[in-house]
Amino acid sequence: MTLRSPARLVVLISGSGTNLQALIDACADPAYGARVVAVGADRGGIAGLTRAEKAGIPTFVHRVKDFAERDDWNAAVTADVAAAKPDLVVSAGFLKILGESFLAEFGDRYINTHNSLLPSFAGMHGPRDAFEAGVKLAGATLFFCDAGIDTGPIIAQVAVPVVDDDTVDTLTERIKEAERRQLVDCVGRMVRDGWTVTGRKVTLGQKSEQ
Repeated sequence: MTLRSPARLVVLISGSGTNLQALIDACADPAYGARVVAVGADRGGIAGLTRAEKAGIPTFVHRVKDFAERDDWNAAVTADVAAAKPDLVVSAGFLKILGESFLAEFGDRYINTHNSLLPSFAGMHGPRDAFEAGVKLAGATLFFCDAGIDTGPIIAQVAVPVVDDDTVDTLTERIKEAERRQLVDCVGRMVRDGWTVTGRKVTLGQKSEQ
């Protein structure tokens, strides 16, 4: 898939927004090839929304508990993302799973970052689970979202060695740093050079006319 330049990014968050900030900072360079046009969240009052507002980026918030049905929440998120006309939707610490209608609209351009080397240690506690398993290499994965939990086609991975004096906290912090660098690098490559997906194989830097 090949995108317009600059590509339009919608970023979904649930917390402090450090990955969002990394993308905002990268987009300040015109050569990066993208700009963040909207930020969505599943809760209000979070630091990530403040980061977006300081950068002049429109935001929207939809809390699951404010909707009678989960499908209604999913439809509201889908509508606001669609209104921003994104080329790429980035889940950057967004802690909710979006449903079928969202994936039908954006599934071929909705990416997520996870703090483990998938398919190992999927779910909410990747670094802790890796640490407790005694692995020597942890890391982070960027992937396309599908209907499963951390199961979509893998775009990129970065390894983070587990050292002898690590704790869960120190390992988590080093994974976050590597995860952030990988996210910024890969989003830039995707928007500038495109990508192809064949089955579960993702190739960056090969433009197509999809």
